[in-house]
Amino acid sequence: MAAAALTREGGEDAFRRLFRFYRQRDASDLRGVVDFSAPGGQVFRSQLSISSVSDQDACRAGLQPVSQWKAYGLSGYPGFIFIPNPFLPGCQRHWVKQCLKLYPEKPNVCNLDLHMAPEKTTDLWGQSKEQLRRKGSSKWEPRSLLEKLRWVTLGYHYNWDTKKYSANHHTPFPSDLAFLSEQVAAACGFRGFQAQAGILNYYHFDSSLGIHVDESELDHSRPLLSFSFGQSSIFLLGGLKREEAPTAMFMHSGDIMVMSGFSRLLYHAVPRVLPNPEGTALPSCLNQAHSSDLPVGSVIEHSSDEDWQVCAKYLQSSRINMTIRQVLAEGQKFPEESGTNGKSQAPSEDSYHENSKAKRHKPNRVS
Repeated sequence: MAAAALTREGGEDAFRRLFRFYRQRDASDLRGVVDFSAPGGQVFRSQLSISSVSDQDACRAGLQPVSQWKAYGLSGYPGFIFIPNPFLPGCQRHWVKQCLKLYPEKPNVCNLDLHMAPEKTTDLWGQSKEQLRRKGSSKWEPRSLLEKLRWVTLGYHYNWDTKKYSANHHTPFPSDLAFLSEQVAAACGFRGFQAQAGILNYYHFDSSLGIHVDESELDHSRPLLSFSFGQSSIFLLGGLKREEAPTAMFMHSGDIMVMSGFSRLLYHAVPRVLPNPEGTALPSCLNQAHSSDLPVGSVIEHSSDEDWQVCAKYLQSSRINMTIRQVLAEGQKFPEESGTNGKSQAPSEDSYHENSKAKRHKPNRVS
């Protein structure tokens, strides 16, 4: 296969070669990409801790009972767990709406803060919804502010200069997202997980995420959780060195990835966003509205038809990814800092992503 042949060439490291291969718009040979909807080869079933999450708590987070989830591992990647869409019908909509309407709001931090006055980045949803709702198919139409969104940080905000988190730059972590993360972590054997920092990435069909390792958290014993919504993508999971060729896999709407143990500090990247495999504007799992009888204490909120029309139009050409991590171990504190006020010194707007115009890109080491 073309992808396999690339890993044997000299010159660039093996990860970069495969990244460039899958980044190509005309890369039609995707036979080597692992598809967890039809697992085989190096894929095996992974056991979950069913008793750690009650059916009621799973439902409150918008998830099916853990006993109904399917979970997989990959040979050669201990600690890596892939859970194909375990969400209840319609519940993905809540998280999409939160990522577009609520989570970009202040005091959270986003890429638009770098070059716009604070009053201009207030209520991105309100400034964008009518433009999005009327949006046609022409690529020449001006983009709304929501379409210019590339990343949002939650909880402990990453310092782009020092590549560290700081006690001095922290805002409250969303309680609904913390609850979802706690249930998923517990199901994977990590009871007591604390969602302390989140990074939301917003991708379009010309977006990618460069090769990096998530190592800035002070506690690497806790997992990294990744949730995907909207269009699909190719995810590359490598080794401890970039010379090790990565494994490519599809991520579809609703899929969850957990990187823990040995896999917690592996190189990874997203070279390409793809239309969902059903060939429809949105995957069918997003066309379902959620049940009208949500359980008591549910963190899931009903989305109005008006709000969902805006979200659906956005997702026709986009993918949203939420990565959640625990920064500090129980009782751990940040080391004393000197010469910094702890504020986030952010990078250029697109430094998270490689876009179609960028030939080279040095990514920040954060998902």
